[in-house]
Amino acid sequence: MTTYLDGKQVAGQIRERLKDAIQRSGLVPGLAVVLVGDDPASEIYVRNKGRAARAVGMLSVERRLPASSTTEEVLRVVEDLNRDDSIHGILVQLPLPPGIDRDAVIERISPYKDVDGLTRASQGALMQNQDGLRPCTPAGILDLLEAYQIPVSGRRAVVVGRSALVGLPVALLLMHKNATVSIIHSRTTEPEGLAREADILVVAAGRPRLVTRKWVKEDAVVVDVGIHRTSDGLIGDVDAASLDGYVRALSPVPGGVGPMTIAELLNNTWKAAQRQVGQ
Repeated sequence: MTTYLDGKQVAGQIRERLKDAIQRSGLVPGLAVVLVGDDPASEIYVRNKGRAARAVGMLSVERRLPASSTTEEVLRVVEDLNRDDSIHGILVQLPLPPGIDRDAVIERISPYKDVDGLTRASQGALMQNQDGLRPCTPAGILDLLEAYQIPVSGRRAVVVGRSALVGLPVALLLMHKNATVSIIHSRTTEPEGLAREADILVVAAGRPRLVTRKWVKEDAVVVDVGIHRTSDGLIGDVDAASLDGYVRALSPVPGGVGPMTIAELLNNTWKAAQRQVGQ
């Protein structure tokens, strides 16, 4: 029987803990989201993040700029938020419109307010397993596994995808938890065979239903990071129907990793606020 990893439920528990901690502290963490352009998906994400932040007692601020903005104009907004003591976390909604230097914008965020964990300082701390703010989706994956008491130490983990947003950081987090980790990418030969070695298989390939039963060994734990809007509804990078009853655990799409990502964003904002005020 397959256990479905209910990210919505676990994320709700994280949010309740945060709400209680914020109320008891008297500190109001501030989260600012910078949105450039009018991408419909980004609009939804920003709205959901703001709603979630306010629900746990955080200050939620949006800074909106037109798609025609220059890199310098975006950098000035980030600098203003860096100097604003009421703002403890800054997130620049990606993707940015063409013509804006994404790396320059991310690097301008103060490492102390980098709640997306994307600056070089944050990623360097992750690589060295030092204290810092971790990328939200990878952190959410580890917390989801922990919530279901799925052991990581000593296990064989395989990550499908090597992006800086998910694949690489989740591989490092799993390694820091003493898993033995391999990464499958577009140049990997015989990826199905390597994937079948995994006790824990994390799929962040960005390709709908790429991973089928032939990629997965029986009784494995499969975490599906992908989300794609199709005529069949929202689906992931994993052919979930082929794994039902075959694997030990599987994160559903939707309702698995997605809710965890927003919960970890709030968690990072709370951590950042505590550090900035010395709590």
